[in-house]
Amino acid sequence: MKINKKHALTVLVGAAVLATGMAQAAVSAQEAAKLGTTLTPVGAEKAGNAAGTIPAWEGGIVRPPAGFRVGTFHLDPFAADKPLYSVTRANQATYANVLTAGQKAMFAKYPTFRMDVYPTRRSASFPQRTYEFSKRNATQCRLVADGEGIQNCAEGIPFPIPQNAYEVIWNHKLKYKGLSVSSYSNQAAPTAGGAFTLIKLREEILGLYYKPGNTTENINNILLYFKQEVLGPARLAGQVLLVHETLNAKAAPRQAWVYNPGQRRVRRAPNVAYDNPGTASDGLRTNDMTDMFNGAMDRFTWTLVGKKEMLVPYNSYRAHSDKTKVRDLIRPGHLNPDFMRYELHRVWVVEAKLKAGQRHINSRRTFYIDEDSWQILLMDHYDGQGNLWRYSDAPSVNYYEVPTFWSTLETHHDLKSGRYITMLLDNEDKPRDFGYQSTPANYSPQNLRTAGVR
Repeated sequence: MKINKKHALTVLVGAAVLATGMAQAAVSAQEAAKLGTTLTPVGAEKAGNAAGTIPAWEGGIVRPPAGFRVGTFHLDPFAADKPLYSVTRANQATYANVLTAGQKAMFAKYPTFRMDVYPTRRSASFPQRTYEFSKRNATQCRLVADGEGIQNCAEGIPFPIPQNAYEVIWNHKLKYKGLSVSSYSNQAAPTAGGAFTLIKLREEILGLYYKPGNTTENINNILLYFKQEVLGPARLAGQVLLVHETLNAKAAPRQAWVYNPGQRRVRRAPNVAYDNPGTASDGLRTNDMTDMFNGAMDRFTWTLVGKKEMLVPYNSYRAHSDKTKVRDLIRPGHLNPDFMRYELHRVWVVEAKLKAGQRHINSRRTFYIDEDSWQILLMDHYDGQGNLWRYSDAPSVNYYEVPTFWSTLETHHDLKSGRYITMLLDNEDKPRDFGYQSTPANYSPQNLRTAGVR
């Protein structure tokens, strides 16, 4: 993977500052001036690549397609596109330099796995306010607490010109997703033969960081509130999870509570973090794999490898569509390739290696983060012996009524067992509601019991 000398030096300097526990320096005003000129407003390279296979960014999707109504599923702006080529087990060696280790392992394990590659559409866009505050953050926002917290930031991408891996991951964690969002969706963990039971969930997020006028200094160390209710099947229905995610995990770790309908009581849940199993996941997903990665970073050493062109799931409107049924998507071993779309994009590559003396089921992870949106799109996971274990991907779309570019599916494959878990299946429900109104008062532990029995 290529990284220029200037960038490599910046990464080393950033790592040295972090090692001392000091606040990481922001970039200069001269560097920040590149945002909106040679760089996009959130820090991607504005120009296309030399081969012409990645076009220039021209603003992304700036208005919804004709005929779209808020509250309905998103129309595919690129429905007329045809695949340029397909990557299969037979020809994947030809494309080895743009595939992750996990993707190569999928071809090796499943003869039916296929990646249909379409023209690259740099569709990611965000509100103008996000662009404005990202530029301010570039010269003001700083890492603190050995990378576990940030300060002097507000609303936008905190580090649009990142100098180390911590800043790249913070950009993913703080990318704009809307102030308050609710959703109904399903998750499925098929057996190796393809049989599955749907787990129906209702989830809410309230992100205080995104509220106009808020800064990292006036939100009482609460990054966001998250509530998850299990609606089905009957044996699980009524369970509720509440999370207060902190902005500085070293100053105060996340707080979590669960309501158990059988016991009719609310209790603290300190294990809702790191590598503890996610809700009804059959052990196929850890808590820190939600939204591809979330939570504290302190158990790993993080390294920014550089940028690379990769085949990633992108503009996945067909998989997102209400015309696509869940039973059409789910297949043994992996989702139905007929509904998947891959494109060539530049991504940031970040390695996380488990620190000596720390515990986690993964000894290493490799993250691939979209330069245009800061969304983690791909991830390779390694077991305690250093062997490739899991592969994750996050097919994403531009929710252009917001606008924000975010995952519409999230799938985590266990390459040893032949199983996978897929999440955010809202095709037969309704799309995320970005107009949902909520307040911090709705996310107190005292309100949790009410949510579970309503």
